[in-house]
Amino acid sequence: MKTTTWERIKKYTELQGTSGQEHEIRKAFRAELTPLVDEVAQEGLGGIYGVKNGDGPRVMFAAHLDEVGFIVTEILPSGALKVAAVGGWNPAVISSQRFTLFTSKGQYPVVSSSVSPHLLRGSANGPKLPTVDDILFDAGFVDNNEALAFGVRPGDFVVPRVETVMAANQKRVMSKSWDNRFGVVTVLEALEDLQNVKTPNTLIMGADVQEEVGLRGAHGAVNLMKPDIFFAIDSSAADDVAGSTGHQGVLDQGTLLRVFDPTVVMPLRLKEFLLSTAEDHHIPYQYFVSKGGTDAAAAQSELNGVPSVALGVASRYIHTHQTVWSIKDFEAAKAFVIAIAQSLDDTNMKTIMGD
Repeated sequence: MKTTTWERIKKYTELQGTSGQEHEIRKAFRAELTPLVDEVAQEGLGGIYGVKNGDGPRVMFAAHLDEVGFIVTEILPSGALKVAAVGGWNPAVISSQRFTLFTSKGQYPVVSSSVSPHLLRGSANGPKLPTVDDILFDAGFVDNNEALAFGVRPGDFVVPRVETVMAANQKRVMSKSWDNRFGVVTVLEALEDLQNVKTPNTLIMGADVQEEVGLRGAHGAVNLMKPDIFFAIDSSAADDVAGSTGHQGVLDQGTLLRVFDPTVVMPLRLKEFLLSTAEDHHIPYQYFVSKGGTDAAAAQSELNGVPSVALGVASRYIHTHQTVWSIKDFEAAKAFVIAIAQSLDDTNMKTIMGD
């Protein structure tokens, strides 16, 4: 991996921004995106897209800027904070973690509460799995008045705080928010490789907002950019820790060919085009059936119907503080995006849209 790529990965995975609070990631992304494209557009909710003008179909690739986190709903007399989840969380992984609390007066460290084992001794029922409503967030304030004096208010965001590190074997990475700073990094890396390349299409590459709370930003993005075809670039849940046989999403096996999820059935001709593109360019891939959706679901129902599908990688433990992902898979996915961008011309588009 190039040093510049690693620095970009650390930068974007360590940046903090939940759905509805993507401004820091968008600012950094805009600065890197602008020199790589002919023009930049932003939709009303904050999604941002670069355009490389050309002839042929309008081909859109979109990551999403947001990550999962929490939002303050109440300040208790003790100074502790009640929250609501922003995006999907497994309650079992929330407790005793480090976060950052974003307020109008500054950013403060905060931890999620847990019950010490000492306080469980003698309990008749023993420990139980908490819900999000059970878990408080503690920024160390002595009471609610002190929290208010520091600018804390309901509606403030709480975002995981994690350092991105390389695994000992230099083949995998541990980070937060690979869902979906993977897509953000991939867009920038692909555009750099395509900077002096004329593609047989008008290429639209950027990032949506508010994907984690219902695929909201993609609707406005597609109506603004009016693509003929849409690819969501996203990270999906790997299920391979217990072994690769009989599981979906295996690390080091290549980019995902997401043939089905509850919201999108990959169009038949699009599947054939993607298969031939991957095989022609010797890009490792794996078939993937998901239990969740992506921005492709929102995109496909806009305009007059837009052929849409998700591309990406499988990553372990997504929607937590610590995701483990494969450098090899990332590189395969990036190569796949570049190959598609260079191949999708009028002839291929007509074939994809054909009977």
